[in-house]
Amino acid sequence: MRRRVPPTLVIGGLLVGLIVVTALVSIVWTPADPTHVDVASKLRGPFSGGALLGTDQLGRDEFSRIMAGARNTLLVGIVTVVIALGVGVPLGGIAALRRGHTEDLTMRASDVLLAFPAVLLAIMFASVFSPSTLTAMAAIGIALVPVFARVVRGAGLQIMEQDYVTVTRTYGGGSVWIFVRHMLPNISSVLIVQATVAFAIAILAEAALSYLGLGTPPPTPSWGRMLSESQTLLDQAPLLAFWPGVSIALAVLGFNLLGDGLRDLLDPKLVERVTAQA
Repeated sequence: MRRRVPPTLVIGGLLVGLIVVTALVSIVWTPADPTHVDVASKLRGPFSGGALLGTDQLGRDEFSRIMAGARNTLLVGIVTVVIALGVGVPLGGIAALRRGHTEDLTMRASDVLLAFPAVLLAIMFASVFSPSTLTAMAAIGIALVPVFARVVRGAGLQIMEQDYVTVTRTYGGGSVWIFVRHMLPNISSVLIVQATVAFAIAILAEAALSYLGLGTPPPTPSWGRMLSESQTLLDQAPLLAFWPGVSIALAVLGFNLLGDGLRDLLDPKLVERVTAQA
């Protein structure tokens, strides 16, 4: 029987697709140079002087900056998730495979990292290194490592109890073979869902860091910094805060809905439980 595609997956996919297309288009084209300053054209309203969303306090085209900000947002999300996956998945796999003192040491290290939220970790990084996009990505990625480590360990422990893993070990299969051949394929759906949720967290964290001046430095457009720069102009040009705020909200909502939809689609047991309860 063919399963119905969850509405959250469709809506989330459309929102994420819109952001991805905007980011890709901004690489080759924007209506204007997003960093070009034209003070004579500052604080223009939407559809004024050829600016679709108006201009900011320095006369920069707001729509072009939103487009370029989408590119920066996707870059931060992708690199952050890659860091979290690249470190968290092996750590979680080691904890599930080795158990004992190795598992305890790995999980206690994860507990230590969990005590440092991404924003706090980025502040610590910024005090040692200069605030930059790279610093923000590293801080957010490291902060998300324990999440993936715990997810992999929890799912991996269930897989290690299966008969086919016992057979593999009986015939001399090593830990690396079990991890690659049995564990990763069986937890891939869980990792995909967690990656979309982590992507949303990374977008929100980067926006917060940029708002505080610890993220992407100028002149590179960033939704968080655009929001910060517009707060002193709320009485004159409230839309300057509206556009980046809506962009952040739609991006986070899109990835969260995409994660929920993928979870419903890839986890038939969850669907069966919900149906039985209804």
